[in-house]
Amino acid sequence: MKLAILSRAPHSYSTQRLRAAAVQRGHQVKVLNTLRFAIDLTGPEPDLHFRGRPLSSYDAILPRIGNSITYFGTAVVRQFEQMDVYTPNTSNGISNARDKLRATQILSRHNIGMPATAFVRNRADVRPAIERVGGAPVVIKLLEGTQGIGVILAPEAKVAEAIIETLHSTNQNVLIQRFIAESRGRDIRALVVGDRVVAAMRRSANGDEFRSNVHRGGSVEPVELTPEYTRAAVRSAQIMGLKVAGVDMLEGEDGPLVMEVNSSPGLQGIESATKLDVAGAIIDYISNEVAFPDIDVRQRLAVSTGYGVAELLVHGAADVVGQALGESGLSERDITVLTLHRGTQVIPNPRRGEVLQAGDRLLCFGKLEEMRSMIPNRRRRRAKVRKLPAPPIIPA
Repeated sequence: MKLAILSRAPHSYSTQRLRAAAVQRGHQVKVLNTLRFAIDLTGPEPDLHFRGRPLSSYDAILPRIGNSITYFGTAVVRQFEQMDVYTPNTSNGISNARDKLRATQILSRHNIGMPATAFVRNRADVRPAIERVGGAPVVIKLLEGTQGIGVILAPEAKVAEAIIETLHSTNQNVLIQRFIAESRGRDIRALVVGDRVVAAMRRSANGDEFRSNVHRGGSVEPVELTPEYTRAAVRSAQIMGLKVAGVDMLEGEDGPLVMEVNSSPGLQGIESATKLDVAGAIIDYISNEVAFPDIDVRQRLAVSTGYGVAELLVHGAADVVGQALGESGLSERDITVLTLHRGTQVIPNPRRGEVLQAGDRLLCFGKLEEMRSMIPNRRRRRAKVRKLPAPPIIPA
């Protein structure tokens, strides 16, 4: 395998360990500075240049995109994707994880346990938001902070309001999050590779510090995860679109609470704590996936005119409730069910005998008009474009 590690820090521990693990396994590997790429969109096919010269072919890339170059870095990763070069972390996955608000919105859609969170912009909405997350003390987070930077614990509501008002005055966007007192300055970092957790550690804050990041002086120790914590970590990474991720979780009274999903997790702390070859596990996974890579099904299937991917909710009054999938008439309407979601259960490629229930969500590929017609109170035919009304604007 010929592998490119996209990194601006060739001498960092994580980059050196990944490079060494690839070399030890007989792979060709180069560390390429992400900022030295040039995206070439002039030819008939997508291409890249590196240091002013056409880039040679690679089987896979491993992005280590820093927070300061997210936009350009994800553009480079996206170009590799268009060139059919395998990457364990897609450009969309990196973008999702990098924005804390977007990540929280996506994870909450899939019933992932998280600390109560609010996002507001108007000053008048701050106090109600604090109350909705459980009241003071609250944690205030900058949307793009890393390594514990931009995370503030406000002990009182008035203090929180003052901090948020100050940050808003400098055009900073912040999250207001419930303070999980029972975690006692500790959290768990699970390193997910593919569909499993390859290593996990517990991080403990130093002294009165509530942030447990190693960069803030926190200590680490290996930990064996329960199935509940393992499942939460793997599901979170998969939902975000990441095959290599560090998932940070708090130990709440009712189970794991996911704080963050990191698309470029550092390896030094977790390898030191667990004495496991995490870098090697990452390289082995990429090597296995190169010959049989995952693809973005939605992107590939949505290029046919009139066809696309959509998610259909089975309403309680739907005719298909209680019917087997093979008898529902979906296939006759040129609709193929790819995955069935039932609560927290996911059934890929469901069999024809699977009986549909109210509340099921069906991820389908097929004729868009047929799928639209299955939504209640929707017209089957596409509405015509009407003439511009007179007057076109109604005074407020």
